[in-house]
Amino acid sequence: MSSLSVYHVSSPELPNKVLTHLEDIASTLAEQGVHFDRWQAGAPIQPGASQEQVINAYRPQIDRLMSEGGYVAVDVISLNSDHPQKAELRAKFLDEHRHAEDEVRFFVAGRGLFTLHIEDYIYAVLCEKNDLISVPAGTRHWFDMGEHPHFVAIRLFKNPEGWVADFTGEDIANRFPRLED
Repeated sequence: MSSLSVYHVSSPELPNKVLTHLEDIASTLAEQGVHFDRWQAGAPIQPGASQEQVINAYRPQIDRLMSEGGYVAVDVISLNSDHPQKAELRAKFLDEHRHAEDEVRFFVAGRGLFTLHIEDYIYAVLCEKNDLISVPAGTRHWFDMGEHPHFVAIRLFKNPEGWVADFTGEDIANRFPRLED
């Protein structure tokens, strides 16, 4: 089940609130400029589906989002616990960073934990199958795929060559809960 846990930066051990209803999660994140939504596939997707098959199953939603947000590229990333570089890939995004463009992810399968650092609050968003999250450019955040990753996600970009993490050097991510496998 998707969830949103909101913490004050001074209390990583106890969230101020935990939300599990789509409308509550979406409205709380919208107050911070973060878009959260849920999509349904227009066609069935089989395990092992190609990037093209996955994108085609969500083509109407992708086209609408690309038009509204000015995104020019789309791809699919898939990672599971058998991946030989899973530990390195996980570690790459566990530190607080930001991007020069929006980070848009739609979870076709599996789950991941996006944790956003906005002013004095931490928003830990557990994204699961059918969840769309759009983190605005410049938002400090980190992403945890867990020790045993399992997810397939559609990614949208304005400039795929320019999508680079700018690490803040802060150790705040180490103080907050990680994705439990």
